Amino acid sequence: MTATLAPASAPHQLATFLEEARILVDAELDRLLFPPRDDPGRLVEAMHYAATGPGKRLRPAIVIAAAEACGGTKTAALPAALAIEMLHAYTLVHDDLPAMDDDELRRGRPTVHIAFGEAIAILAGDGLLTAAFGVLAELGPRAADAVAVLAKRAGARELLAGQAIDLTSPRESLHDLQAIERMHAAKTGALFAASAELGAISAGASREVCAALGRYGMAVGIAFQHADDRDDAELTQHAAAAAERMRMLCAEAQEIARSLGSGATLLDDLATWIGSRA
Repeated sequence: MTATLAPASAPHQLATFLEEARILVDAELDRLLFPPRDDPGRLVEAMHYAATGPGKRLRPAIVIAAAEACGGTKTAALPAALAIEMLHAYTLVHDDLPAMDDDELRRGRPTVHIAFGEAIAILAGDGLLTAAFGVLAELGPRAADAVAVLAKRAGARELLAGQAIDLTSPRESLHDLQAIERMHAAKTGALFAASAELGAISAGASREVCAALGRYGMAVGIAFQHADDRDDAELTQHAAAAAERMRMLCAEAQEIARSLGSGATLLDDLATWIGSRA
């Protein structure tokens, strides 16, 4: 299976940024989650395995790009970038469980419940979720706003609702693009929106800018999920309409990025790249 939007296919400047962000985030995840000698059930090892496995680290890259667009720095944005990736990793661990998607492989490796057992996988997901909120404390006076955003986006009305729709709705019930995008907005768009919002918060941006970047993240997140459906040969009856929506959503995201000025070039490039893959 071809990876959706492999960074190597991005324009040079964007590809370089994505690789630098990945290396930075991976190094910090490795440091934070390095298993101690006393690790009952290999729990922390399982958390480390889940969070540091192969991946694009696209969500934390958006955190950093959004922070820089608002005049912030990588260093200031790093706690939020780590939080979003740990929370994303938790969702993948739980999504792969037998009670949900029942997957045995994730990015070419055994899933956490195959490698460590189902009970430890559940605890590892719980641990990553808890750690995600814990690391946001490093944002100091901005931590409360960041926690509120992440709790809202990752909660029962957005991210978890998307997974519930995916688990309980027969594919035939997803009969039009509006129904599909409701699921995509919750399951995928929510964390992309949180990523952009958290970047803005870490830079001390205004509520208006945070809200605008939330819309940016939601647009590129839904477009990304349309691309993922195409690459996985899912919902193929809507492929043409989905491609058109990808272009529209990414044009909306480009407009938001450009309204922020020259500091948002990477966000503009990201939206342009995703739109070009429609």
